[in-house]
Amino acid sequence: SQLNHKALRQNIGIVPQEVILFGGTIRENILYGNINASEAELIAAAKAANTYTFIQQFPEGFDTLVGERGIKLSGGQKQRIAIARAILKNPNILILDEATSSLDAQSEYLVKQALEKLMKNRTTIVIAHRLATVRNADKILVIENGQIIQQGKHEQLIKYKNGYYHKLIKLQFEME
Repeated sequence: SQLNHKALRQNIGIVPQEVILFGGTIRENILYGNINASEAELIAAAKAANTYTFIQQFPEGFDTLVGERGIKLSGGQKQRIAIARAILKNPNILILDEATSSLDAQSEYLVKQALEKLMKNRTTIVIAHRLATVRNADKILVIENGQIIQQGKHEQLIKYKNGYYHKLIKLQFEME
């Protein structure tokens, strides 16, 4: 059977490392995920993404202009707006591309909470260098030079003392 690219794209949501926000309002940036969403759905998505509280602190709330490429917002705020956008889209497939890598500890905590809600009941592909991010995955693919060199659950991969995954875990543990 032929795969319909348009249908596939409509079922994929992405939360990238470098969030792309448009120069409009917070409302417009979140509604990009589903332009037909109601006000109640917009608010529910903002709450689920841990954005509602900071949005309400702006005098214009959802109608606050974010500035060119979201310049008026912190990295964590931009990331959570991208998550709210993905929640509103409600995709069957979610791609998280280094979604927490450039955040400070407090922002990372809030973003991870929001991502956990977003990942429930959907296929999620997580691209990450921080191994704590993928520790609970159903399947981990270790890729080196574009090739899958190991795959399995964390508990399986950590057992291979000479494996690349084990070396990465050890290295990150030592660095932290």
